[in-house]
Amino acid sequence: MESGDNRIHAVVVNHEEQYSIWPADRELPLGWRNAGKTGSKEECLAYIDEVWTDMRPLSLRRAMESVN
Repeated sequence: MESGDNRIHAVVVNHEEQYSIWPADRELPLGWRNAGKTGSKEECLAYIDEVWTDMRPLSLRRAMESVN
């Protein structure tokens, strides 16, 4: 981790409910939306650790639920 990285990041999420971080001052990449959390890289990664408890893509979770 770079100790000199003072940029503000945003937590972003895609249609499969997969999370990532993105520089807050840049336009979001296609297919991603803001998840409502901004802060340092470390703060954003900690937030993702808290909320992204099931790493499976949404489509896989739904498919597995329909089998049961």
